[in-house]
Amino acid sequence: MDKKKHILLLTTGGTIASLPGGEGLEPHRSDVMERQLSQLRSYFDITVEDLMCLDSSNIRPAEWQQIAKRVFELRLDYDGIVISHGTDTMAYTASAITWMLPGIDRPVVLTGSQLPLADPLSDGPDNLRTAFAMAASGHPGIYLAFDRKVMLGCRAVKVRASGFSAFESVNAKYAAKVSNLGLVIDKDGLQPQIGFAQLMTNVSSNVFLLKLTPGLDPSIFGVLADIGYKGIVIEAFGLGGVNVLNEGLDGIKNALSRGVSVVVTTQCLYDSSDLKVYQVGKKLLDLGVIQGRDMTSEAAMTKLMWAIGQGMTQKQIESLFTRSLAGEIEFI
Repeated sequence: MDKKKHILLLTTGGTIASLPGGEGLEPHRSDVMERQLSQLRSYFDITVEDLMCLDSSNIRPAEWQQIAKRVFELRLDYDGIVISHGTDTMAYTASAITWMLPGIDRPVVLTGSQLPLADPLSDGPDNLRTAFAMAASGHPGIYLAFDRKVMLGCRAVKVRASGFSAFESVNAKYAAKVSNLGLVIDKDGLQPQIGFAQLMTNVSSNVFLLKLTPGLDPSIFGVLADIGYKGIVIEAFGLGGVNVLNEGLDGIKNALSRGVSVVVTTQCLYDSSDLKVYQVGKKLLDLGVIQGRDMTSEAAMTKLMWAIGQGMTQKQIESLFTRSLAGEIEFI
């Protein structure tokens, strides 16, 4: 009989571990997950550690650092790690710890649910089963498991507020799917393995995500620089269109001249931004704006936060965004 894989479950709170309280659903620790975990123990040797107990809307860069540090410290004692997490900011956490744990040498799988495990119709049991199977798969990387699908953490986006198919793998294949054959791995969707495992948790919180709207006052770029922002991710129109008439270019140019790194991605969920197609985009490239290409906004923002936190210069950050570190970019 095959030896059970030893899996660590790090809990952080979220809907999956919530119970009704006086003011709505409240996150609890792993004791509310015990019924499901007892079933999973038939297949896996499970160790549980309650890392934090938070609604994911309250998970910030400090919590990303705490999660990444614990994963790195404990990873060699386990075959894989599952992280239970609230869905609202799970894609941000999955992307952030991807950069913080370059070369990770164990499968690390985030999951959660849209209904608490305490609800008889919860999607949590399925999601946990998928996450544990991926954690036991032997394929290293940072992943997110939901609705019988597994995707790269840096490609995941929450697309539904309440539906069970809450996450999509944007511009990338699924790493695995559950079928009547079990967990079916697609090697083309796995995180590429580059280098050895490291812990690099320094990030900057001084990065602003700006959704472009028609007629946006371009003075916003100077204001952001004035209050200390070191990076701006612009969700632009279509392929990367930015309204640069009048003072638009000057606003971005001003921010760049003051040491602010500006990344342009697209508001469109699928496909890639490409600033080389239209005149407005070429003007931005001439200024030194960085192309976000086909990265998700979550991945682009956390990658920029991480790059600034590592002390990179504008030129180094520009070079970094031409490289795919963990499968976050396809269109170079």
